[in-house]
Amino acid sequence: MSRDRIINSSGETSKRRSLRLKGYDYSQPGAYFITLCTHKRRCILGEVVADEMRLNNAGRLVETEWLSTARVRPYINLDAFVVMPNHFHAIFFIHCKAGATHRVAPTGDKSCPGPEPASVGAIVGQFKSRVTKVINSWRRSPIGSLWQRNYYEHVVRDEEDLNRIREYIQDNPRRWIEDENNPENLSK
Repeated sequence: MSRDRIINSSGETSKRRSLRLKGYDYSQPGAYFITLCTHKRRCILGEVVADEMRLNNAGRLVETEWLSTARVRPYINLDAFVVMPNHFHAIFFIHCKAGATHRVAPTGDKSCPGPEPASVGAIVGQFKSRVTKVINSWRRSPIGSLWQRNYYEHVVRDEEDLNRIREYIQDNPRRWIEDENNPENLSK
């Protein structure tokens, strides 16, 4: 696993371990599970009330933009997802062999019409960028970082793994009270 040097909030250098599978092509067909967290895990996307997620305008934007992801990227299919107060979980499928970015020349594979699909990182980056740009336009100024720099990704291995992750996503609002992302749990 590779390590990147990062500078934490106190100005000290630390190392971040990559969770990526060494040598795995994250643009190849398959199922992927991602988690994105808001910057400093601020609860800016809504709130959980009675074990149900209630989205605010920013949370509804995240949901809308995620749903539009499959419309603008026909090489992916969306599966289970949930917007939480300060994070977002989703499963999606890339169903065509992809190049490094969607700008590469077509390979001639007729099973995947149109431009080549992008990698998981490119898909996530474009999604995060679009949400940030819209929220900044609402406020008529940049708000600084909306999302944490990195994100969690997991290659879904099999049907059992997929079903376990779907259940995790579905149950996320009910488990918010004990969630490690819940700011109320940081002091415990």
